[in-house]
Amino acid sequence: MDWLFPTFSWYFLVFILGLLFFPLTKRLFSSFIDKGYAFSKTIAILLLSYIVFVFGSLKIPVFNISFISSAAAVILFISLIFLTSWAKRSSSWPKRIIVFEEALFIVSFIFLAFIRGQRPDIHGLEKFMDFGIINSILRSNYFPPLDMWLSSDSTNLSGYAVNYYYFGHLWSALLIKLSGIKASIGYNLSLATIFGLSMTSVFSICLNLIYLFKKNVLKLKKIKLFTLALYGLLGALIVNLGGNLHTIYLFTSGYPNESPIPFWQILSTFTPEKYWYPNATRFIPFTIHEFPSYSFTVADLHGHVLDIPFVLLTISLFFLIYSALKKSENIKNYILYFIFAGFMIAILYMTNAFDGLIYFILAACIYLTIYGVSKKFLFSLLITGFSAMLISYPFISNFSSFVSKIGINCPSASLSNIKNFGPFIFEAGNCQPSPAWMLFILWGFFITSFIIFIFIKLRDKKQGGLINTNKIDNYALLLMLISTIFILIPEFFYVKDIYPVHFRANTMFKLGYQVFIMMGIASTYVFFRVSLIKKRKALFKAIFIFLLFFVLIYPFFSFSSYYHPITKEVELDGSLWLKKDMSEDFEIINYLNKNIKDQPVILEAQGDSYTDFARISSYTGLPTVAGWWVHEWLWRGSPDIVGKRIPDIEKIYESDDINSTLLLLKKYKVKYIVVSGLEKKKYKNLNEEKFNSLGTKIFETSNKIGAVYKAK
Repeated sequence: MDWLFPTFSWYFLVFILGLLFFPLTKRLFSSFIDKGYAFSKTIAILLLSYIVFVFGSLKIPVFNISFISSAAAVILFISLIFLTSWAKRSSSWPKRIIVFEEALFIVSFIFLAFIRGQRPDIHGLEKFMDFGIINSILRSNYFPPLDMWLSSDSTNLSGYAVNYYYFGHLWSALLIKLSGIKASIGYNLSLATIFGLSMTSVFSICLNLIYLFKKNVLKLKKIKLFTLALYGLLGALIVNLGGNLHTIYLFTSGYPNESPIPFWQILSTFTPEKYWYPNATRFIPFTIHEFPSYSFTVADLHGHVLDIPFVLLTISLFFLIYSALKKSENIKNYILYFIFAGFMIAILYMTNAFDGLIYFILAACIYLTIYGVSKKFLFSLLITGFSAMLISYPFISNFSSFVSKIGINCPSASLSNIKNFGPFIFEAGNCQPSPAWMLFILWGFFITSFIIFIFIKLRDKKQGGLINTNKIDNYALLLMLISTIFILIPEFFYVKDIYPVHFRANTMFKLGYQVFIMMGIASTYVFFRVSLIKKRKALFKAIFIFLLFFVLIYPFFSFSSYYHPITKEVELDGSLWLKKDMSEDFEIINYLNKNIKDQPVILEAQGDSYTDFARISSYTGLPTVAGWWVHEWLWRGSPDIVGKRIPDIEKIYESDDINSTLLLLKKYKVKYIVVSGLEKKKYKNLNEEKFNSLGTKIFETSNKIGAVYKAK
């Protein structure tokens, strides 16, 4: 039961932060029945991280417990002022809802911590990358943090900064720093925190949309909290644990992973042993269409996962902004709303850049809905955009976008001859249309909900009355309409990156991920609205529940497959797999983490992405000469930046020429040289003896396989 102490220590930290920020939160969400309690932890993490980020970007060394605690203390003082003024005006606290939301967070947090404890390894997929960025931040005094996979050289003596969206990794590192918990445990607790925050946030959004509809539209004086809670839980399950209709293949004979077959052609009995859960995220060939449940299963701490709590906060705040804006009032009264929208867009951009663009479009649609095409619309959009750029400037000024052009899917022959026009490119041969039946497998549940909602709204319009025009319905419609457009965009356009065959994969992935979240919330609201109609209520509910069945059974197969068997002793330390499989590296990493301060350059074997290479730099945050090649290619825009270093690394390990080796070590400012199992395996002619001439052996592993040399 050793896992319970760090788990509850971490929970207690997040709980206290949420309490400190709740008085501020309730000011924002005063119209919500729970006063926004579900978002208080997210707001606490966001604001503390941003304060640290800004000061760190100004090269003020603030990433330490003293400064972070001082910042929290100042916010506590401000919160107490808000709390005192609110207590005077508030007759009662929403105790039952708050207690339930806290219980939901605890259960969700413990659940995923337990699940991760069945297979906690920070190993496989892109976990090395995510953990490496977190560890680099933990060693950093300033921001942006150093790239752990591209050390300094003769052209860049100060080292290369991470050219990736790292604000999400920053908040994870901040909690690790504050808690004092080992980073390889904090990685898994960060994921559990995201799950807990996401479950409670979606619960709150769905519950409050329905509460406000009943209160403001239906004018009900007595509203049953139990019913609201059921809808809130349904939304939380759909968004966080739901899959898509791909689980219909449980009732087929299966298909080869790379060659999907229409399900109706291979229908058979229930055959779960032939179902491979990742196929739900790679169903359309050469594309990616993941969703939160898959992310919580495979446990990569990528930007799109770290951003989930901020995305949900943005969706809820945009609803408040949409509800507050009135066309007839002076637009200057709403400047703070536009600035706040810009702040959230900036946070999303720094955490996962595509999300910033997606929710800027949502903000634009909100303004367009209120003001139409007018000066007020342009003014609101300008203030939001300018605010977003200003607030994210410390990040933008040190970041080079991966995006080069916007491609056209399936360009005509005439366009292919033009090749490019402005920001658009027309690449001959890049044609991957998605069959309609495949799109339905992915999005059928949500699109059906959208169609049902349109029917409801048309019926409301025909009948007239107050229920026909209300901002709660309209916001849900807006989410579904924008989501439908985002589903269709990859069928016509893609953002150009380095991947030739999977040229539209990232575009579909980033758009689809947010579609799943927005549609999940809106579909839950639609299910509630179905309960208010008289004609066809039973039919619509039957359709909804039938499709929902396929959506909600996904985690039973994904979690059980990835973590099988879920009966092992719980262990949260994601580094212990090294102790078993690569014990020499486990000892080296522990030695470096314990004895080496700051971020001197290390040398280790270089290898391809998604392999075990670059494991020392990932687990320590110490920059190595060159890490995962494809990732650096994506981040830097060229394969040469790593490609040119590979021969130099080989020479350092294999050359007999001490003088040339010394020059190369100085070129890359290498301070420590790792010689371990992977180095000996990759560099067949490795000359370890020469390192005794070039430096001093400062550590040797117990099995004598690995060693660390300190260069002169």
